[in-house]
Amino acid sequence: MKVGFIGLGAMGSAMAANLLKAGHEVTVWNRSPQAAEALRALGAAVADTPAQAASGEVLLSMLANDQAVRDVLLEGALLDALPRGAVHVNHATISLALAQELAAAHAARGIGYVAAPVFGRPDIAAAAKLNMLAAGAAESVRRVEPLLAAMAGRIWPLGEAPERANVAKLAGNFMLVTAIESMAEAVALTRAHGVSAEDFLAIMTSTLFASPVYQGYGKAIAERRYEPPGFALALGLKDVGLALAAGAAGQVPLPLAEVLRDSLQEAMAAGDGGKDLAALAEAAARRAGLDRGES
Repeated sequence: MKVGFIGLGAMGSAMAANLLKAGHEVTVWNRSPQAAEALRALGAAVADTPAQAASGEVLLSMLANDQAVRDVLLEGALLDALPRGAVHVNHATISLALAQELAAAHAARGIGYVAAPVFGRPDIAAAAKLNMLAAGAAESVRRVEPLLAAMAGRIWPLGEAPERANVAKLAGNFMLVTAIESMAEAVALTRAHGVSAEDFLAIMTSTLFASPVYQGYGKAIAERRYEPPGFALALGLKDVGLALAAGAAGQVPLPLAEVLRDSLQEAMAAGDGGKDLAALAEAAARRAGLDRGES
């Protein structure tokens, strides 16, 4: 299939590479051109503008946030460059309000639209084992399913309203941050009473919480390994804020999300925004007055 892919961060680059490995004809574009060179070596064509990447049957995008999506797709008129009848697959984690706006903008232009945010870190993306949500008109989802399958370990259909996938992604990230904050505070508690993070988390992640999120982030917390980030703390703050906004739109109170936002903002103020979400453990340790060098 002839496709375009825009947004070549750690996740987007890995996803585009898997499309190439699956035999698709891929044209890529990124704001920073150097990010496309590794994909050129794998056989991708490199576009000079987003519009050049949007000439195929399908355009996929993995942009960083609402502003990037708005700048490129709406303000940059990329939607107007897509051929009528094409399908756009949006993998970004975006707000409910923008998700609804995009659905209307695509429909007005006769362009198919599929929201397909993902769960997984860059290493999972590289292994083509992402958990991918998918919502949009059934025909549009069917057309792009071979592309999604090349990047995902499993595709989770969520109906025809694209914003359903975006809300589910925000709710999932809210749960993820909740899990990390709970480990951070529990580790501060056990450390304060002489139990090492390594010992405590080894017990928890082998018994009550033997799941990938707890095991992966627990290991990072135990080792105080926060760089390079798989999911940057600043992005966690963004997503919790978007979850709160979605809650307000649906009159759904999210009191725990408000607590998480405060903890994330505290970590940001300490300069940890560029570190992995596991660095919430350092915020919990600081609140407890624990020495950063203490085990």
